Amino acid sequence: MNATAPQTIMEVTNLRMHFPITKGLLKKKVGEVKAVDDVSFQIMKQETLGLVGESGCGKTTTGRCILRLYRPTSGSVFFRGRDISVLPEHEIRPLRRHMGTIFQDPYGSLNPRETAGTIAGTPLVVHGLVKRNELHDRVAELFRLVGLDPSMMDRVPHEFSGGQRQRLGIARALACHPSLIVCDEPISALDVSIQAQIINLLEELQEKLGLTYLFIAHDLSMVEHISDRVAVMYLGRMVEIADSEELYENPLHPYTKALLSAVPVPNPAAEKKRVRIVLKGEVPSPVNPPSGCHFHPRCENATADCREIRPFLRDVGNGHMVACLAI
Repeated sequence: MNATAPQTIMEVTNLRMHFPITKGLLKKKVGEVKAVDDVSFQIMKQETLGLVGESGCGKTTTGRCILRLYRPTSGSVFFRGRDISVLPEHEIRPLRRHMGTIFQDPYGSLNPRETAGTIAGTPLVVHGLVKRNELHDRVAELFRLVGLDPSMMDRVPHEFSGGQRQRLGIARALACHPSLIVCDEPISALDVSIQAQIINLLEELQEKLGLTYLFIAHDLSMVEHISDRVAVMYLGRMVEIADSEELYENPLHPYTKALLSAVPVPNPAAEKKRVRIVLKGEVPSPVNPPSGCHFHPRCENATADCREIRPFLRDVGNGHMVACLAI
């Protein structure tokens, strides 16, 4: 992790991504899924911002909007000084070489019919960054960078182990020398013994290449290890953002406290003394989210105001941002 974060590399403001629900032959719109609902945050240069929350809270959708794999319903995403949320496709393509992504499934994200060398080298060919006679050497360099033997370039994905496939995915993400990489749960499909190796590799690459990560995950202990700051999402909205150490030692939002109470502690004595916070009810549907604070139906501290007034992120000190009326 980095001690300093000198400047903003990406700024997301009031980002919304609503997917229409249609019905019938005429595809009449009958509703919408509010996957991301008015999200704002910044990512600083050469830092790792962890993005956590329950499944379905909008983490992956946020990452895809940042990469412009989805065109946001509204809001802005400033990257390298330009609002990419409104740019036409032909203007986004030159910017895409500066953004990489590492997918959750290290097998499903690789073309099973292509060789490993072709997979890693395709971004270089697409963006015209290398001459054909230089391609082999450049791909071999990428393989060595992520800990793969260049002699494996002629193999196809099924001939690799899970960890090797994820290293191949990382090599592809690094091909165009990006400044920002969106890591979409890059270790959740791997064996526990391999997860630490991939995390260590990501940290080494960040130090060596000056990378910036948006690290999307649900493994809170791993997020604590790799992240400089952590953002917590619930039902399409940010509820808390703080430095990693501050968030884990002093969580303020009731939802963050509940999440952290579920993280296993390796000390049996401490685990016995710890109070587990069990949330009542189920996560509401993003098709019809609650009014006011989205978390109020499951919050023990909810008041009448929580049902009517939406809390916005505010700084309570030292850059610790929290969206809660009671704080």
